[in-house]
Amino acid sequence: METTISSNIIWHRATVTRDRRKALTGHRSLILWFTGLSGAGKSSLAHAVEERLHQLGCHTFVFDGDNVRHGLCAGLDFSPEDRIENIRRVGEMVKLFLEAGVIALTAFISPFRADRDRVRSLVPHGEFLEIYCRCPLEICEERDVKGLYHRARAGEIKDFTGISSPYEEPIAPELVVETGCQPLEKSVDTVIELLRVRGVIGDGRAADGAFPQAVEGLGMNDQFVFAPVVKY
Repeated sequence: METTISSNIIWHRATVTRDRRKALTGHRSLILWFTGLSGAGKSSLAHAVEERLHQLGCHTFVFDGDNVRHGLCAGLDFSPEDRIENIRRVGEMVKLFLEAGVIALTAFISPFRADRDRVRSLVPHGEFLEIYCRCPLEICEERDVKGLYHRARAGEIKDFTGISSPYEEPIAPELVVETGCQPLEKSVDTVIELLRVRGVIGDGRAADGAFPQAVEGLGMNDQFVFAPVVKY
């Protein structure tokens, strides 16, 4: 959906800048974008990571896929067009939270690759970390916490990702977490380790250093793929 900005609107530059907010909080802000099928564990992981970061003294906020549809994205359905608009709105919101000095975590299926890439393009390089919660469809269906897969299979829900609507897997996410078989606590550890590697947090406290060039042989452009602790 194209947006047009009136020529009568001028951006107002605040005196309290992002750098000043960083100095106040003691850590950099960025976007952690959790994506994956319904039932893959995105919300559980995002909130668990936020809890860990909160304990480390970081300023955080989780944008949950269901929660935003109670307000910011109320009135949107799950058609391809409204899914695009849903992610567009969220993308603009997390960009503002980035400027506010907050570590913004999002938990959205966000099935279309182009939508995720569009949000990535809104912010400077390295400040959008795509985290793919990889979980086989059959395991997501077994979990079916909300009963949505059952209803989708029965034809009661249309445009349901993984059943009647596609999910486009990330091509080069910053992190792949095997949420289908890896315990939640271990998955949290992998995300926290990614943030340590990226210089967002330090050992037990927020960090304000620049991106490290390499950690344990990993370069800045390397993809993290953490192996599961149990097989399936």
